[in-house]
Amino acid sequence: AVSRTRILATGGASHNKNILQVLSDVFNAPVYTIDTANSACLGSAYRAIHGLVAETNVSLADVVKLAPEPRLAVTPTTGAEELYRPLLKRYAELEQKVIYNPTSSC
Repeated sequence: AVSRTRILATGGASHNKNILQVLSDVFNAPVYTIDTANSACLGSAYRAIHGLVAETNVSLADVVKLAPEPRLAVTPTTGAEELYRPLLKRYAELEQKVIYNPTSSC
């Protein structure tokens, strides 16, 4: 099965291809950027619009149809998934431990 997960990177770090590559490798997903000023604010605005029209059952995908088209920046490095998959699992386990028992040490 093909994963439909995509990462949309915005802000200053989105101009650093090395950071984008790490994101892509860790999450095994392509990373996209958009060439728009204040893109993080734009995303918040689309979420706000979505909230305003939530009663009409309009999907977020429908709300952002007029958004600038993202540009593919990087794709996962072959073999990186095997390295990061167990680390992501361990991270999730530690995160749950902290959330449900914040006074315990990891």
